[in-house]
Amino acid sequence: MQEPVYTIDAFIEKITKEDKKYDLDKIVHAYEVARELHKDQKRDSGEPYITHPLAVAFIALSLGMDTDTICAALLHDTVEDTAYTLDELSKDFGADVAMLVDGVTKLGKIPMATKEEQQAENIRKIILATSQDIRVILIKLCDRLHNMRTLQYRTDVKRRATALETMNIYAPLAHRLGIRPIKEELEDRAFQFLDPYAYEEIDKQMLLRKDQRDALIESIKRKITDRLKQDFDPVPYVDGRVKSNFGIYKKVYRDGKDLDQIYDKYAVRIIVNNVTECYAVLGIIHDLFKPIPNRFKDYISTPKANMYQSIHTTVIGKEGIVFEVQIRTWEMHHTAEFGIAAHWKYKEGITGRDKNDERLNWIRKIIEAQKESDDVEEIVRTIKTDLAPEDVFAYTPRGDMISLPLGATVIDFAYAIHTQVGHKMTGAKVDNKMVSIDHQIKTGEIVEIITSKDENHGPSRSWQKICKTNEAKSKIRSWFKKEKREENIFEGKNEFRREIRRNMIHIDDENELYEFLEADIKRHNCESLDDFYAAIGYGGVTLSKLMPRLKQNYTKKYEQSKKAETAEASTYAKPTRKTSNGIIVDGIGDCAVKFAKCCTPLPGDDVIGFITKGHGISVHKRDCINYQLQKNDPELVSRWISVSWADERSTAYFIATLDIVAHDRIGLMADIVNTISTIRIQMHEATGRELKNGNANVIVTVSVAGKEQLEGLMLKLRKIESVISVDRSNKQ
Repeated sequence: MQEPVYTIDAFIEKITKEDKKYDLDKIVHAYEVARELHKDQKRDSGEPYITHPLAVAFIALSLGMDTDTICAALLHDTVEDTAYTLDELSKDFGADVAMLVDGVTKLGKIPMATKEEQQAENIRKIILATSQDIRVILIKLCDRLHNMRTLQYRTDVKRRATALETMNIYAPLAHRLGIRPIKEELEDRAFQFLDPYAYEEIDKQMLLRKDQRDALIESIKRKITDRLKQDFDPVPYVDGRVKSNFGIYKKVYRDGKDLDQIYDKYAVRIIVNNVTECYAVLGIIHDLFKPIPNRFKDYISTPKANMYQSIHTTVIGKEGIVFEVQIRTWEMHHTAEFGIAAHWKYKEGITGRDKNDERLNWIRKIIEAQKESDDVEEIVRTIKTDLAPEDVFAYTPRGDMISLPLGATVIDFAYAIHTQVGHKMTGAKVDNKMVSIDHQIKTGEIVEIITSKDENHGPSRSWQKICKTNEAKSKIRSWFKKEKREENIFEGKNEFRREIRRNMIHIDDENELYEFLEADIKRHNCESLDDFYAAIGYGGVTLSKLMPRLKQNYTKKYEQSKKAETAEASTYAKPTRKTSNGIIVDGIGDCAVKFAKCCTPLPGDDVIGFITKGHGISVHKRDCINYQLQKNDPELVSRWISVSWADERSTAYFIATLDIVAHDRIGLMADIVNTISTIRIQMHEATGRELKNGNANVIVTVSVAGKEQLEGLMLKLRKIESVISVDRSNKQ
């Protein structure tokens, strides 16, 4: 893929040949300003820097963009890389050009904790700017495309990082905008740097078969054209193509297929004048060639989310060669090739702010989702998931079509209809059959969402792990954020305390803890520790991102003091030992400790130890019936010994059993299990039986970090409808 040489003379010549009218004086002035501002700068290739904005403008011109967009393309790096200001730019070229340049300018002067945060904030800015004017993202795609064309001049580390970002973010964006040529080139060039060996192998194989491939495509085209001449005047346009290298890679390596098994490796495209002719041509194709079952897709009646329309059918020729046929109108073809840019290429008077364009719906959804997020890096995760190329299409019982990413569940479907439909959902029917809430939607299914009439009904926390789209996750988080603040604080605090214990961080003082977390608290727009705990509880703060920074700061501050304390303790301390179970046994060295099954003590319980014969120390609760009966026995009194929980909590988990009594009803067990899973407590066993009085007795065994966590669980279980009592059990 050789990069062409761009010059201002060639650029002007290309503009003058275009059908559209351009303000050539304004464009040339933009070029001259950019050239002067960048005159002392060089690219990594050693070329004058002006070659880059000129190349970006060339690509924008090929998309049919307007005068202001081309000017912005020429000037897109001036504010970021020179002393030129937005005010000066606005004065020289107008507010629209300044707005477009500002939209693609990185937030380089704002300090961020990590590169990931910097990337996330830059992309967030681009998406927000795109919601105001779609031309922002088009300029950014042109910019990224030229950078990818010259990526070989950068270092290995930067090449891979840029290629990965391109594959995860910019190629999906191009797909969503429907700009197929840019999407495919971005993928191919990124693929070349991410897996050069696979790229070279596929490229070599395709080159070896080039003559055979070209001859085959020409033969198919000729046969189709000869047949179409009998029924059409003028004859529809027939063209052929071969799948991109990355497209072949996905089928060969990802799906484990042989090169000869790829059905759409070869494709023939037929372009007609109207929709009626599309279906007439389809009949002719199926008459000429044998269609392959289940390889037919009608994107005319059901367009893709990026408004792509075409008929796809896979057939077998008499030579046994499998190939794909695409049938579309000229208007559909323009949309397929240029996507959103077709507005500018084929229409006049487009401002870039068409709020009614369906192609912008996904941008608006992303922005709405981000309003409820406190995590600046979530924008990247959103794009990676919600912009996945594969879509499924399902229908409401009224026939309204809902487009969702592959893997989306009925939860995602409910929230795609309306926020309140999602909040009130109690179940779902697919094709008139009840399904579980984790049912993944398939194209063509009719989905009916069953809702509750209870005004207080809301989603389950566990739904956030089940749903696929960021839109659904964000709305669920938003509900818990607004409706369950006290519960969020309780859950968030418990979850945070469990995590810091796992990471061996011991900070009990709230003021000291605030000092450690102050930067993160402000970063997530929280004003207090309770706000921060609440954000953890509803999912607005990701602890996996937080803990490494907290542990690093904690270790840095206390590493030296810990060493000093350890040295002093080894000199002066009496032989008190902490076992691996978090129990301190006074006066006895390292010894075996077990927890009595008769009372199952947990961290936080008042405990006593019993010296067994040959089995170490058995730890009991002080209110244990066995201790109460034996504590005054003259023969045993000397074997009872003082024990305590270590000040530094163990990271171990303890088995506890709960005895639940409730009015028997359908769904009781499901509600209990769901409550336990929602607060991320591991459950080992759950059994239930019917009592003679009509009630039900449910016994559940769980792993908990201590008494505090268990009591929190018991509190939540008591709130379940029809539950009468929840008590700790001695049963194991």
